[in-house]
Amino acid sequence: MLNPSLVIARKEIVDGLRDTRSVISSLMYVLMGPLVVGLVSLSPAIRGAGPGPLAGLMSVFTLVSAFAGGMNVAMDTVAGERERRSLLPLLLNPVRRRDVVLGKWIAVSLFSIAGLALTLLGFSAVFVTSGMHLNAPWPRLLLATALGIFPLSILAASIQLLLSTACRSVKEAQTYLSMVVFLPMGVGMLLVFFPATRRAWLSFLPLVGQQLHLQRLMDGSAVPLLQSIVLGCLTLVLAILVMLASSHRLQRDEIIYGN
Repeated sequence: MLNPSLVIARKEIVDGLRDTRSVISSLMYVLMGPLVVGLVSLSPAIRGAGPGPLAGLMSVFTLVSAFAGGMNVAMDTVAGERERRSLLPLLLNPVRRRDVVLGKWIAVSLFSIAGLALTLLGFSAVFVTSGMHLNAPWPRLLLATALGIFPLSILAASIQLLLSTACRSVKEAQTYLSMVVFLPMGVGMLLVFFPATRRAWLSFLPLVGQQLHLQRLMDGSAVPLLQSIVLGCLTLVLAILVMLASSHRLQRDEIIYGN
């Protein structure tokens, strides 16, 4: 017997890929960073300064891509179901509501991870074509990225799914989720333009920790493996807590009936 969560996740993934306009919109969001950084890297002044100035830009756009990759799918998973009045028939099936939320969460997380991966691949291409080199060894860079950076996509999916349960229509969800994208952008710019605000304990704080993580990796600074593991675990724990909050909201009648 198939797992209900995986069945729901597969359905959401297929529906998300079928919506060509949403896929193109997400691609434009996640590839905007590599395009901007690629254009900036053509400046002779930037070429002579090394990867430092580009590292700040890349870290900000990377955080944004984690939220932008699954945004269009997240706004349709619950808010779209409520608007189409199809959420109630779904919940009438013999499936636990936690499994419904888990399946939708998996789907949004996969889109978010894919967006983040495409952004990082785009930045890698920028460095290769511009002739610039990262100071960090590639094996350490890949390991630290997998452990510390990619969990941010899962947290972003949880936050977006929670907001989607609070919205009655796709338009309302689009408004709130578009505003959430500015959260990582604001945090990233604050740490880039005001480095004096950085503290050691911020390296373990989700979102802020990923920003500092990326900058250190691209600047060639040492990032302990234990720090990457702790940051990733804390981010995953927070993501699970937010996902459980979404599951709890789905127990309420006003969420189900869309009133």
